[in-house]
Amino acid sequence: MKIAVASQNRHAITEHAVRCRKFWIYQVEQGKTLHKELLELPKDQSFHDSSPHEPHPLDDVQILIAGGMGQGLRQRLAMKGITGLVTPETDPDQAVSAYLAGALTMGIPEPHAHGAGHRHHGHEGCCRH
Repeated sequence: MKIAVASQNRHAITEHAVRCRKFWIYQVEQGKTLHKELLELPKDQSFHDSSPHEPHPLDDVQILIAGGMGQGLRQRLAMKGITGLVTPETDPDQAVSAYLAGALTMGIPEPHAHGAGHRHHGHEGCCRH
């Protein structure tokens, strides 16, 4: 199984997966992480800028964990057989360990509309726009 964790700054889980371009990819077998590597996408491959109808570098993951994601991204992931999970956890390794243990704290799914003035303050892992 492959688990992707949105982490734009490579340290904390990113708030907005749709614009994120850096993902930790965990290769997991029998409940244990075998390998972890950073996938860095070009801007045109972020979920925000890429087509949902074209192949994507994250198509082979089964789980995508982020600090937040809108319904559009959840639907896009589901169309490709990927489960999108939202968590308040900020540490990627801790989130994957908690998921594998069945103990990942889940955030509240958020209706997500971005207007011209949309801003978040105080989210270290947030992809800025």
